[in-house]
Amino acid sequence: MKVSMFITCVSDAVYPRVGETMMRLLARYGILLDFPKLQTCCGQPAYNSGYWAEAKAAARTILAAFADSDFVVSPSGSCTYMVHHYEELFKDEPEWREKARQLRHKTFEFTQFLVQVLGVTDVGARFPHKITYHPSCHGSRLLGVKDEPMELLRHVKELEFVPLPFAEDCCGFGGTFAVKMPDISGAMVAEKVDHLRETEAEVLVGLDMACLMNIAGHLRYRNEQVRVMHLAELLYEGVVLA
Repeated sequence: MKVSMFITCVSDAVYPRVGETMMRLLARYGILLDFPKLQTCCGQPAYNSGYWAEAKAAARTILAAFADSDFVVSPSGSCTYMVHHYEELFKDEPEWREKARQLRHKTFEFTQFLVQVLGVTDVGARFPHKITYHPSCHGSRLLGVKDEPMELLRHVKELEFVPLPFAEDCCGFGGTFAVKMPDISGAMVAEKVDHLRETEAEVLVGLDMACLMNIAGHLRYRNEQVRVMHLAELLYEGVVLA
């Protein structure tokens, strides 16, 4: 079985530790992740901005990169869901549309793969800290990743979970939205951090580094000492601590 890592741009360029911890966790279950060097951006920024021709060019590269993979695993619900748009992009090209359909069915966000495919809900981690969780919009609303991260967190020993008020509100990142409408985006992330402070959590965890990067930036702006982590990082650190 060939399982490949779809690293995504932000994790690859800014937060490589996320990919490393995902790889090390899956290796504990006999999954040796393949890494196709051909992979590049999934095309989401171009797609969301209306540049579908450019998005199709990126999509063709992704389709070629993972053509012979049995499973594709990504640390981002947002980029994972972008793969679902490929069939729409290639609706007038039957051969490419079929390739897109095949990729959609074998591509999973990290917690989806761990829980749904491998059947793992307890990685044997210990994490003695108070944490809260931010569900990113694309992953939770579009991809439907809701129960999987909660199930994994429930099994982490000594972890104190505090619900985040208005958790499903957007953090304000939204990709190009944060650039085009910075004032609105800034107000949204400020509100998100206000709610985060209410929890008195030591750690904020999530599944999309773009959203977490946005929140972490505002935390630094306020000089707030809250650690921000991808769930893969928390689980792996907890395994090492156990």
